[in-house]
Amino acid sequence: MMRYSKNLKKLFATGLLAICSMVTMAQKPTDIILWPDGAPHSNGDGNDQAMVRVYLPDKKVATGRAVVICPGGGYQHLAMEHEGYDWATFFNQEGIAAIVLKYRMPHGDKRVPIEDAEEAIKLVRRNADSWHINPDDIGIMGSSAGGHLASTIATHSVKEAKPNFQILFYPVITMMPDITHKGSHDNFLGSEAKKKDEREYSNDSQVTRVTPRAWIALSDDDHSVLPANGVNYYTELYRHDVPASLHVYPSGGHGWGFRSSFKYHIEMLLELKAWLKSF
Repeated sequence: MMRYSKNLKKLFATGLLAICSMVTMAQKPTDIILWPDGAPHSNGDGNDQAMVRVYLPDKKVATGRAVVICPGGGYQHLAMEHEGYDWATFFNQEGIAAIVLKYRMPHGDKRVPIEDAEEAIKLVRRNADSWHINPDDIGIMGSSAGGHLASTIATHSVKEAKPNFQILFYPVITMMPDITHKGSHDNFLGSEAKKKDEREYSNDSQVTRVTPRAWIALSDDDHSVLPANGVNYYTELYRHDVPASLHVYPSGGHGWGFRSSFKYHIEMLLELKAWLKSF
């Protein structure tokens, strides 16, 4: 495990100060209903409507890159703030459009959140010209169960719905009972899930050489979603020659998102920033 020297800590602190002191280059966010004419499948909750909140950087700093953000919550609820909206300023300062997805809960029907995430990516591509976005530089990001959704899109989706990169925080990756997060498994596939569905949506087993590059971060002491989820996914990406970066922090548990109370918040932001600039 990496040990951070005092000088390195000062460097990280200086870097974070530079990040935080930047003038926020962003336009006013816009909320968009994802399925204005009705969603293709119902999850049984008429009040659960899929939406995106679009945060565009100022045109002067826009790089043309965008990321669709999927908050976590065990496929039962959504941590919209610290795993969603709170990330917008960071990405906008990097010239990246942030599109935060409020996806519908599956209630055992896996098609529901998958269709929402795919439609969000398609929406960004349809608006690429007016939003000053490069349609070939759109990524997906997810935390916890949102990480499972993001990695599902990265490994299963095709054509206009396929992302160009993925960012995963302490992700649920597998649906196999011995390693998965039980709540996410039951809410996504149902408590009586078929073995073939568990294998199909164990995304470490779905990696191919055309899976998009990935940045993965988690804590060694995460007892909610076992670190083996993210580590096994990284191993398969490496085995298939997919560029990937894995960051395992000594502590922090689960669900820290953008919270500054996470001990390695500074390091995490700078490492993510460096990775985003690497391609």
